[in-house]
Amino acid sequence: MSKLLFLLLWFFVLNTVQCVLKPCQLRKYPDGYVCVCNETYCDTMDVEKPERFGDFILVSSTKSGKRFDVSKGRFQPKPLEPNVIRVKRFPDLIGIKRNVTQDMKSWLTSITLTVDQDKQYQKIIGFGGAFTGSVSHLFDLMPESLRHALYRNYYSPDEGIAYSMMRIPIGGCDFDLRPWAYNEQPIDDQKLSNFTKLDARDLRRNEQINDLKKVAQIDDIKLIGTAWSSPKWMKTNNQWSGRNALKPEYYQTWADYHLRFLSLMAAENMTLWGLSTGNEPLNGEIGWFFIHFMSLGWLPENQGKWIGENLGPNLNNSEFRDIKLFAGDDQRYTFPWWFDRLNRLSPKAMDYVSGLAVHWYWDRLISPFMLDQTYNKYPDKMMLNTESCIGDKPFEVHGPVLGSWSRAERYALGIIQDLQHHVAGWIDWNLILNESGGPTYINNTVDAAVILNSTTKNEIYKQPIFYVLGHFSKFIPTGSVRIEANLNGFRASNVKTVAFLCPDNTITIILYNRSDKFRIIDFTDDLRGSYEIRLDPRSIASLTYA
Repeated sequence: MSKLLFLLLWFFVLNTVQCVLKPCQLRKYPDGYVCVCNETYCDTMDVEKPERFGDFILVSSTKSGKRFDVSKGRFQPKPLEPNVIRVKRFPDLIGIKRNVTQDMKSWLTSITLTVDQDKQYQKIIGFGGAFTGSVSHLFDLMPESLRHALYRNYYSPDEGIAYSMMRIPIGGCDFDLRPWAYNEQPIDDQKLSNFTKLDARDLRRNEQINDLKKVAQIDDIKLIGTAWSSPKWMKTNNQWSGRNALKPEYYQTWADYHLRFLSLMAAENMTLWGLSTGNEPLNGEIGWFFIHFMSLGWLPENQGKWIGENLGPNLNNSEFRDIKLFAGDDQRYTFPWWFDRLNRLSPKAMDYVSGLAVHWYWDRLISPFMLDQTYNKYPDKMMLNTESCIGDKPFEVHGPVLGSWSRAERYALGIIQDLQHHVAGWIDWNLILNESGGPTYINNTVDAAVILNSTTKNEIYKQPIFYVLGHFSKFIPTGSVRIEANLNGFRASNVKTVAFLCPDNTITIILYNRSDKFRIIDFTDDLRGSYEIRLDPRSIASLTYA
């Protein structure tokens, strides 16, 4: 082969298939593939957005092992010819064995995608993960080079999947080495006299977050703080878990506790963007039968009183008046009932609330239309999914299932469904766990997007979940606006989609094919032309075009 021919061939390859700068090192397990990273090598997600009008990129990940597989192209100037069904040749298909024409085959398999930029919905806040005590502990066990690679993989806008949000516990949570809170001693201390500085665990996490920002070259991360429990002495049962509630005489103390945390964090140049009214408040009321980790029980009428008379005024009269206060922070089945009752019994409370936080753990049983009902009642409140993971149910495999594509598909479906119903962002649970799904002091093991080899500690496994999350966070930047997207066709039920107009005026369309077959999508943009999208079986794809 001549040198010129070789160069021409290489140029063609570069302009048709653009792989990540460092491809995934696949390793097969019984349930599928993971991407392996170690001290010297980790794949990256370097994907350049198209700049020329009419150009596009299509990024795909599949059950068969593709991870952020990138192809480039350009819309064709002429619209695709519509599929023609020759009805006269098939007067009665029922009970008659016939040879189906190519047109009928096309009709049976093709799907049409339409996008309408004029129909706009919610603006995206961002995507992220939780930096729990367990995550901080595992990061300290890893070699620095591997830890930095994972920092970039998650938060770098260039090499990684461009996370922009992070949930942090205020005190302890179930993913920690033990339960804890600030000012555990002295008891009955309304002045919080022992809460004058950050705990060493929080100081170390702050150091790690600052290191992450530096390594990932990201200036700002939207931090959302959430408390799982007050000190035991503030609670009716004086225990970390079980049926409990906050004693009324400590309502103001508990509000002061939150403000003290915000002040101490700000003094360390770690200003929070958002604050939750408390993790899963029903755990201490009805969930205590089977949930044995830290919790603080609330009913909406009591929490509304606390927000309206204590926490809300505390924030409003402080330097943190602009912080985004999220109410709820519980499952979809509490929507909109929780806020209706809170608003009816404590109408002042909702005046202080900026957003409504939802978790996903029973979404397969609860209709997403409950989110629509909530949005219709409270259209000025942003909705944010603040926690998600798999492996928490008694009927599921607890802990990680390495390589599981079916678990990743649950994420794909769950995120698309939330985005279709007014949710403006998604925060995953632990950024990393070990091979057992911990550490957790109550053996509450679950899966995560990234798993640390707990034996060698110098190898991590990026689960399919990681890449599915990346198909959203990488290509739907903060400030993007959801636009109307619809699929039509005989096989359309097997494909799910959601579309966005990005701040740079590019358009991103997410397509999830849950079928075991290839799916062909006929897509025409009125200004750019047409493109026939080919979706691999059991795949998720991000189409971005200028």
